[in-house]
Amino acid sequence: MEYLFFSLWFTLAHVLSYMIAGMLALRISKDIYEGKSRLMDYHRDMSNHGESKHVHRWFIPGQILRGLLLSIILYPIIGPLGELAFAMRYAFFAGLIFVYTHLACAAPCPDNIEGFVYMKKRYITKSSFLKFQFEMVIYSLLFGFLVSYFLF
Repeated sequence: MEYLFFSLWFTLAHVLSYMIAGMLALRISKDIYEGKSRLMDYHRDMSNHGESKHVHRWFIPGQILRGLLLSIILYPIIGPLGELAFAMRYAFFAGLIFVYTHLACAAPCPDNIEGFVYMKKRYITKSSFLKFQFEMVIYSLLFGFLVSYFLF
């Protein structure tokens, strides 16, 4: 039961944090995701009704699956995590999410290590780098707080 509770709250914290960070970031990142000249031309065009409809349909189920998978891998260390002080738990979860799901992620993006190594120069701009960092920092900090405060 402890594992189920952990996964449910972990997933809820992930979905909420990811949605809030994404909504805030989209306000400054429309040039990345929308229009024919968007930077991320290999992503679905959010200004295209059909393509954005697909994203809207699969966003929540996809994030629930991601949150569940991220939570399951932490089962062996739930006990030790509960013994940490709030500040240490917060640093752990915020850092874990930022590093594992973003900065050191194996999928190349314009703002991570793999992107720097493998992506064409046109995708790696100072503007896109900062916009993506904004989203991921917000997500990581909010997620770290929600999990650390409400889950333990």
